[in-house]
Amino acid sequence: MKLTIERAALLRALNHVQSVVERRNTIPILSNVLIDSKDGALGLTATDMDIAIVERTAAEVATAGAVTAPAHTLYDIVRKLPDGAQVDLDATGEGDRLTLKSGRSRFTLATLPTDDFPVMSGGDMPHEFQLDAEALRALIDRTRFAISTEETRYYLNGIYLHAADGETPMLRAVATDGHRLARVEIPLPDGAGGMPGVIVPRKTVSELRKLIEETDGAVSISLSDTKIRFAFGDAVLTSKLIDGTFPDYERVIPSGNDKIMTVDCSDFAEAVDRVSTIATEKMRAVKMKLDGDQMELSASSQENGQAVEELAIDYGREAIEIGFNARYLLDIANQVEGDAAEFVMADAASPTIVRDPKDPGALYVLMPMRV
Repeated sequence: MKLTIERAALLRALNHVQSVVERRNTIPILSNVLIDSKDGALGLTATDMDIAIVERTAAEVATAGAVTAPAHTLYDIVRKLPDGAQVDLDATGEGDRLTLKSGRSRFTLATLPTDDFPVMSGGDMPHEFQLDAEALRALIDRTRFAISTEETRYYLNGIYLHAADGETPMLRAVATDGHRLARVEIPLPDGAGGMPGVIVPRKTVSELRKLIEETDGAVSISLSDTKIRFAFGDAVLTSKLIDGTFPDYERVIPSGNDKIMTVDCSDFAEAVDRVSTIATEKMRAVKMKLDGDQMELSASSQENGQAVEELAIDYGREAIEIGFNARYLLDIANQVEGDAAEFVMADAASPTIVRDPKDPGALYVLMPMRV
């Protein structure tokens, strides 16, 4: 294999694929990226056996072929080369070596046999549909903050994606960690009807989000009961799905809450951030005291003292005091697109719904805390 490629193009592709590779691997080949060249293009493939990403980019191919090289080392080398540099990759010599030349720099990297590189077979993926990149970005951004990091509840370690029946069929994304829940829905794309409910793992969501950042068009999504594939212009991300049953989240969304409070979201988030400075790092608890057209936000700790701030609100029910985790409040406030956030409450011990009046497809549920 021998080729020449512009440093920016190689760096962009390496940046996408190297993040899939784990820093520590018991299987040496999984630390490598598969590099193949043919038909005027360079292909890069990386996998951790649960996720595989393949990206192709234009290159001047002198000799077609394939080789594997340490992913993170190669990425760091290319990252440190000067802008505008041309990079020569050559694996046509004797021995298991890849030579990288650029300007006055020359690197020789150890390689491993390409036959050892695992292929993550796609299998049959009967459900296929397309989703606008902006819509997929919104589904991810408004739910992923609520993904659980508790490994024992592995079925909560991802985003639950499924078709929801109703007057208007919807594609719904849900994530929860047991303390808060995020549910976002968009009209069901053509071809998504009848798709199984699938749990997309947290790492896959993270890698997918990076790819979406540089995509403006549609994303092709294919899935089965066990795998999902996202195809972009030059990149394809394939992932195993979490083998588990997502809980019946509808049961935790309260339907009888009758106390509605509306507050300017930006002012509210800034006030929560300021007041929570006093709260202990472990609890991060703030108390909301609602009375008439005023909210009193407060936090206290034996070590730091007390903080109180008042905010104007729209609230016409009886006074109520309710406590929340400040970080959870801020996570949700950051997802609200409109100027206002709407809190729908029952009492100090029951789940509270937070809505974005500007986006009826988004709904958040937050468990209160004792303060």
